[in-house]
Amino acid sequence: MKDYRSYSLWLDTYPGDLAPRPCLPGSTDVDVAVVGAGYTGLWSAYYLKKAEPKLRVCVIEKEIAGFGGSGRNGGWCSSFFAASHDNIAARYGRDAAIAMQQAMYDVVDVVGRAVAEEGIECDYRKGGALIIAENPVELQRVRDDVRYEHDWGFGEDDNVFLGAEAARGRINAATCLGGSYTPHCARLDPARLARGLADVVEKLGVPIYEQTAALSVTPGHVETTHGTVRAETIVRAVEPWTVTLPGYERDVIPVYSLMIATEPLPKAFWDEVGWAGDEVFSGGRHLVIYAMRTQDDRIAFGGRGAPYHMNSRLSDEFDRDPKVFAMHHRTLKKLFPALGDARITHQWGGPLGIPRDWMSSVGYDRPSGIAWAGGYVGDGVSNTNLAGRTIADLVVGNDTDITHLPWVNHRSRKWEPEPLRWLGVNLLTWSYAYADKRESRRGRPSKVADIAGKILAR
Repeated sequence: MKDYRSYSLWLDTYPGDLAPRPCLPGSTDVDVAVVGAGYTGLWSAYYLKKAEPKLRVCVIEKEIAGFGGSGRNGGWCSSFFAASHDNIAARYGRDAAIAMQQAMYDVVDVVGRAVAEEGIECDYRKGGALIIAENPVELQRVRDDVRYEHDWGFGEDDNVFLGAEAARGRINAATCLGGSYTPHCARLDPARLARGLADVVEKLGVPIYEQTAALSVTPGHVETTHGTVRAETIVRAVEPWTVTLPGYERDVIPVYSLMIATEPLPKAFWDEVGWAGDEVFSGGRHLVIYAMRTQDDRIAFGGRGAPYHMNSRLSDEFDRDPKVFAMHHRTLKKLFPALGDARITHQWGGPLGIPRDWMSSVGYDRPSGIAWAGGYVGDGVSNTNLAGRTIADLVVGNDTDITHLPWVNHRSRKWEPEPLRWLGVNLLTWSYAYADKRESRRGRPSKVADIAGKILAR
């Protein structure tokens, strides 16, 4: 059996048992078969049973509940959505783009209420998100981003620009020149949310069959390593592992995000740094970074930079890249010199799913009976809850506001064949890293990242 605690800080410090649940005992018939026991699958099962308690629902999982991104992510339950307002409006209209963002604002509180009502102890704390600018170019980019949100009708209660003093008053990062703040974000312990949600779903009468890999998903059938699950409705909820299912190999690409965590830090460090408001923070760079203060006073810090692997390969060995870990550590010490020689106790990573147009989606094709959700581009902690509620409404036939959001039944085009997507995605990663270094040294915006992004957007 795998050492599941080795896959992240969150799984390692989970207080409960991680022994796998029993596998599928043999072929069976249900009303709804959910493939994947991550957030998407578990929220879908949860809301389906809440809407229709008599539905026979089961969940199929290759490993254990919370094994994937749900047990390894950065702990941000945020209002961020991968596609920009402009891109959504270009296809679905301005009102649709605004409605999508408002739904993302709302979902942060929906998750908070759900974990409170169900007694899931996952350290949910709504402290907002801070974006830190470390050079004048980033500062202008952050300022422009805030102005962009205001132009779309979202006010300073949703997103506000902060000068250096105000930003450092929240988190005293040494290189901070200013930033922005949104209250629409919470921090939480990802594995405790996933494992707690799995327990709740089981209590609702939903069996979770672990150590049961789905080999194919076709209308009415999920072929697994332990038999066939026959169902009128099938929910495909495997995010980057979508590429392992026949017929879906180019729907998303798996891109790895890697994290490190410090040992618990002393009171003297927090007295100097502050960070007392439960905020999470990111940077104004092109290459994404993200961080949170954990319940036991560590810093969990992550970001992009790991390569995309040819043919969308997935492997545990890709979870660990010493060069990326070292880069994260250097960045963290630059932000917080007071860390000194504090130990890094955990290093881990995992894949996330990216659709070709960076537009997350959820949908249900009633004729085939297949529902799906995914392509969250790293914002899955919140997106998955909205997806689960939407799938439940679509399947049971409820006509609600969320079933009319623009991501519902959105179809992204497939990624290009190899080696084109390998070249394009790794070029973008390299361009972002190069642009960040150039902007930091020269103090002027770099066009490299914009050019690469435009090429990939074609």
